[in-house]
Amino acid sequence: QVQLVESGGGLVQAGDSLRLSCAASGRTFSSYAMGWFRQAPGKERDFVAAISTSGGRKDYADSVKGRFTISRDNAKNTVYLQMDSLKPEDTAVYSCAAAVSYGSRRRQDEYSYWGQGTQVTVSS
Repeated sequence: QVQLVESGGGLVQAGDSLRLSCAASGRTFSSYAMGWFRQAPGKERDFVAAISTSGGRKDYADSVKGRFTISRDNAKNTVYLQMDSLKPEDTAVYSCAAAVSYGSRRRQDEYSYWGQGTQVTVSS
């Protein structure tokens, strides 16, 4: 069992930066690939980024590539999402999730555990 708690969301202006954190409970955090997803109002939840168990492999949605950076600290049981050059279209609830395998990292049904989400609002 893994429990995930996100933090770091807020209201910022376009061009600003935010860093989201996702703290995991349990001693098996390092055995899970981790992903970030987001859901804007009235839209489906979309893949944002994923990272392998060791942090050696990373994947990003085209819409955030070059602006967002995913990282993890297995000693702290935490995964991060550094978001730079934020745009109003980045406004959404951001959720982290844990998956047994990195192979299907973009598929939401591959993730076994989810956090409750944190709101990110970017004003123009």
